[in-house]
Amino acid sequence: MKKYIAECVGTFFLTFLGCGTAMFLGCGTPAGVVGTAIAFGLAVVAMAYTIGEISGCHINPAITLGVAIKGGISWKEACGYWIGQIIGGILAGALLFAFANVMTPELGAFEGANPAALGTNGVAHAGGVWGACLVEVVATFLFVLVVLGTTDAKYGAGKPAGLAIGLSLILIHLVCINLTGTSVNPARSIGPAIFAGGDALKDVWVFIVAPLVGGALAAPVWKCIAGCCCCKGECSCKE
Repeated sequence: MKKYIAECVGTFFLTFLGCGTAMFLGCGTPAGVVGTAIAFGLAVVAMAYTIGEISGCHINPAITLGVAIKGGISWKEACGYWIGQIIGGILAGALLFAFANVMTPELGAFEGANPAALGTNGVAHAGGVWGACLVEVVATFLFVLVVLGTTDAKYGAGKPAGLAIGLSLILIHLVCINLTGTSVNPARSIGPAIFAGGDALKDVWVFIVAPLVGGALAAPVWKCIAGCCCCKGECSCKE
């Protein structure tokens, strides 16, 4: 149970601080984009060293799916992780909604800031639904591949893995914020979308399905990179 609680708390932390930065700093300027990207990346780093030894710090259903396909956790555990992550995202969305309605206009005064949007994702700037799907599949694939590689028991980076994962998330946000707002994480998208409503809620399925597809694709690719798929990396054909 403590793993699932850790995932709930970690996802709340990521969603609240990452989306909160997007709300009040805004993504309408280069400084806002960079600031939001750094906020998401640093949130992951902080949680990696806070709950990593408890749950592995997935705080993202797409990562959990990739780890489950790779065989790192059981499907029963994965379901518990998903429940905790979604609850954490929803709680963060509720608090962000309260902030947006109680504390504006005092907050959110920066150019490009939009507290009412709650840091939600969108498809318009990516050319519509299918463009957004492509962006999110590719971005999540790359992100989950980094996670699987840096945390691998044999080939991984060990303790510095959290830093590598956080930095990669910053890079992904820098590329994708102006396209989709960058999800790569269904739980991070679900919570704010529920409370923002409108197009954010209508299109939230994109930011559930596409990241899960990207996460699922990353697992077999990492298996191919790490070792021979036919013998699960136990043979000598590593070249």
